[in-house]
Amino acid sequence: MIEDAEQADGRNWKDTQPVTGNDRPLAPALYIVATPIGNLGDITLRALDVLRRADRIACEDTRQTQKLLNHFDIATPTVSCHEHNERQRATELVEALKAGGRIALVSDAGMPGISDPGGWLAAEAIAAGVPVIPIPGANAALSALVGSGLPTDEFHFIGFLPEKAGARRTRLEELAEKNAAGSTLVFYEAPHRLLDTLKDMQRELGGDRVATIARELTKRFESSDFGTLSELCARAESDADMSRGEIVIVVAGFAGSLQESFAMNVDQVLRALLEDLSPSQAAKIAARLMNAKRSELYDRAMELAGKK
Repeated sequence: MIEDAEQADGRNWKDTQPVTGNDRPLAPALYIVATPIGNLGDITLRALDVLRRADRIACEDTRQTQKLLNHFDIATPTVSCHEHNERQRATELVEALKAGGRIALVSDAGMPGISDPGGWLAAEAIAAGVPVIPIPGANAALSALVGSGLPTDEFHFIGFLPEKAGARRTRLEELAEKNAAGSTLVFYEAPHRLLDTLKDMQRELGGDRVATIARELTKRFESSDFGTLSELCARAESDADMSRGEIVIVVAGFAGSLQESFAMNVDQVLRALLEDLSPSQAAKIAARLMNAKRSELYDRAMELAGKK
């Protein structure tokens, strides 16, 4: 509870919140600003405030960012900062930051630095003693992960696998060896490589490993497909729509069945509910959430609570 947190650390939670508008100057710093991954409604008030009051906005693609700025009537000047010029541009931007500049960094969508330019500039700013302030927001990897139904307590973000088949298989083989019974794996993939990647995953990670393909998150044709890698591979071969749009693949960190994965998630839900509720109440709520039998969940809740 927020009230409990206030009492625990002696702070007023409200005082830690950013002030929006022009009643407080924007502090000199590099602001790493997350932008929507599709739905413009996912922009935060804080992000808009920073974008409006920054001296400049460093963009992966100025044309793409300008669409966002025009939509929200933001007139801040932009400058390019993409994978081909980031190191060169970083020198210029860091000098401006050292002189007291306020620069916002954005990518085309999502959080800069996550499979997008931005990491080099942030590192150079830190090395120069410049404050680097993240402005949280939409992220495709986390959105796909929490919507996958797979364990979220420990996960490994891989990003894009190598384009060439041999290198891709080698990377997947390494992941299979290091993560045979470990954390959930999260990948980005291009539409035209989806089927080949699923085939390689099936081969190297195991066809019975549970996975989710999340496509076009937050956009009009958003969809998610669930199943084993073998099932998803077969589905992708027969359904061309699965190979369209922006794609996130979430793969279980163990070669288990859908039932095993579901059981694991039941435990996660029950443990969370048992922190504040009795086994009976926890089972009742979990049954509604997961469309399961209350009696079975009650028995498991009693076990987790150490009462059986």
